Amino acid sequence: MSISPLSDTVYEQLLALIEQDSLARDSRLPGENELAKRCGVSRPVVRQALARLRSEGRVYARQGAGNFVGEPTALQDVSFGPLHSIPDVRSFLDFRCVIEGESAARAAKCTDPELLRNISTRRRQLEAAWARGEPGIEEDIAFHNAIAQASGNRFFVMTMSALMAQTRFAIKLVRELSPQPLMTRSRDVRHEHQLIDEAIARGDAEAARQAMNEHLQGGIARLFGC
Repeated sequence: MSISPLSDTVYEQLLALIEQDSLARDSRLPGENELAKRCGVSRPVVRQALARLRSEGRVYARQGAGNFVGEPTALQDVSFGPLHSIPDVRSFLDFRCVIEGESAARAAKCTDPELLRNISTRRRQLEAAWARGEPGIEEDIAFHNAIAQASGNRFFVMTMSALMAQTRFAIKLVRELSPQPLMTRSRDVRHEHQLIDEAIARGDAEAARQAMNEHLQGGIARLFGC
């Protein structure tokens, strides 16, 4: 499964809308129905594009109020470059274990209820995307980014942003090449995300670190079968 190429086009169109109309931060975007009509696509395609914009911080959602213009997270000057091989992908996932395990542990110490709620919201949005039969890749990335934001350390956030293309590629690769049945894989990933969310919510840093590591190691196992 992969992101619809149409969503990439709509993503670019929405970026152009924000820039050409000079929409200021916190400006409300048109609703999904109107955006779908403007772009000539279905609402699910618009939702994929919006999810990607949200994962990058360019857009944020207010429950019951719609989507609003945000402020994109600044990327580091360093470029990690594309993943060139299967061993490269494994090294990347190992690196994520180190970075995101600590990020999750720090997030468990967060005292900002809004940031903590955002983690749970992102997880539910991912599950909703799966329930609609959508890939949920951008929602998956948004969940991990929400954890980085709750860590309270901007360098975790910047690193996640700088690695977004590699993360997107790795998620797609695990899903497309994993020998594990789709139903089993989806069940396991959903459970792993829930364990991460619950550990952070109850403030258990060590459990959050362990749950994140097990989730990412699970990705390695799903891809490499070991």
